[in-house]
Amino acid sequence: MVTTNNKKPLFALGSVVATPGALDAMQAAGQTAMELLQRHVVLDPGELDEEDQQTNEEAVTNGDRVFSSFLLKDGTKLWVITEADRSSTCLLLPDEY
Repeated sequence: MVTTNNKKPLFALGSVVATPGALDAMQAAGQTAMELLQRHVVLDPGELDEEDQQTNEEAVTNGDRVFSSFLLKDGTKLWVITEADRSSTCLLLPDEY
């Protein structure tokens, strides 16, 4: 994966899936999953506080789950979660968790 911010991906995404709600939200906001995945894979802080950012940095090192929270252009919150075994990454709305 090549990121738009010229940062090297820090972990594998595995199979990428998205919930119907996330797909609808991205379409309504005029954004793509690729935009969010490119941010997620370089640990863009998005809406995470410092503690959660640190947890993600440790997750990359220790092989734990990586979690991102981003606001779409229309203000909708969307989560991106990569499983600890790096087998899959899911884009979803918080209320779909």
